[in-house]
Amino acid sequence: MPTLYTAERCPYAARIRIVLAEKALDYEAVEIDLDDRPAWLYEKNPVGKVPVYEEEGGLVLPESLVIAEYLEERYPEPALWPADPAERALGRLWLDRFDDRLGRAYYAVRRGDDGARTELAAKLAALDAALEFQPYLSGREYGLADAGYVPWLLRAHERLVVELDPYPVLAGWFERLCERPAIAAERELVAAQ
Repeated sequence: MPTLYTAERCPYAARIRIVLAEKALDYEAVEIDLDDRPAWLYEKNPVGKVPVYEEEGGLVLPESLVIAEYLEERYPEPALWPADPAERALGRLWLDRFDDRLGRAYYAVRRGDDGARTELAAKLAALDAALEFQPYLSGREYGLADAGYVPWLLRAHERLVVELDPYPVLAGWFERLCERPAIAAERELVAAQ
């Protein structure tokens, strides 16, 4: 059985928990204390970050985007990339530009940086506008791009008290995603922390 080295509070690890749940794949979860990382974790990922996915036979993969792509290729059903190549490319672009489109602003709010909430509001408004003409980030179908963004929005909403009401299209997307069992489970985990 594969092993996922994870941390409940880590949104990068949440990406992979969501993908594994969407694909109904069994795995053993090993919870890592991010405040006291075990030395052996650095043998699996030299930068000491989670998630790390390990399979019997020696395959060890760090980095959420790499793991998600691997799982999608290794277990193609149910598909988490749209069938349309253009939509797949757009989804990959969303993930490639995650830090600029949401990540940096989220972490700035978490740190309490001056002006961070204003910056995050602008990023949320841009997400709202992007979703105005398509139901999901990559287009017509739910996929890895959506699973790649929602962990931060769950945490922003639950932990940083970021309201999504000013962004009605984004709020609708968020609620649609939270109806999916994999994301609902992650939402419960975040709310319990």
